[in-house]
Amino acid sequence: MFSLPLADDADLRPLEVRHAEEFAAHMDRAREHIRPWVGPAFVTDDLDGARATLRRYADRQAADGARLHGIWLDGVLVGGVLFAAFDAEAGSCEVGCWLQPDAEGRGLVTGACRALLDWALVDRGLHRAEWQCRADNARSGAVAERLGMTLEGVLREVWPYGGRRYDKQIWSVLASEWRAVGEGAGATRGRAA
Repeated sequence: MFSLPLADDADLRPLEVRHAEEFAAHMDRAREHIRPWVGPAFVTDDLDGARATLRRYADRQAADGARLHGIWLDGVLVGGVLFAAFDAEAGSCEVGCWLQPDAEGRGLVTGACRALLDWALVDRGLHRAEWQCRADNARSGAVAERLGMTLEGVLREVWPYGGRRYDKQIWSVLASEWRAVGEGAGATRGRAA
């Protein structure tokens, strides 16, 4: 198992089925805050749902697909980052995140996503990474921008939530762009799998 430091009091680790109770407790703290911004199948309501979500991602990871990673702050699960989609054959992936409100504003998501993008675009050699978010989710769009992604467009009224339909932004970064930014900054970025 690995643990990648994100700050003195925070780290990134794989989020696995064995964390079901911790994930369920985290969902109890974060559910209403993240519900509008993530897919409905992700926001679980109980321990069985938490276990099912973690099992679904574990199965996908075993097939070299989607993956989940948790962000722990002072030893408590406060959110995470994920490959919502990961297709090595097509050379593309989609990165996403979620975070409970008391952990926002610390750069944890940006740092964790940098680690995922390094692993996907540099280590695994994928060609393209996407970020998709509701257009009215300014915090999510800001993360994509900090990651050096380009806003490619807006899909109009494709995100249903609460009886309304919302626009969705599509952001992306290509491997060549990602490598150029990393080399130009002389950065040594963390790696995650």
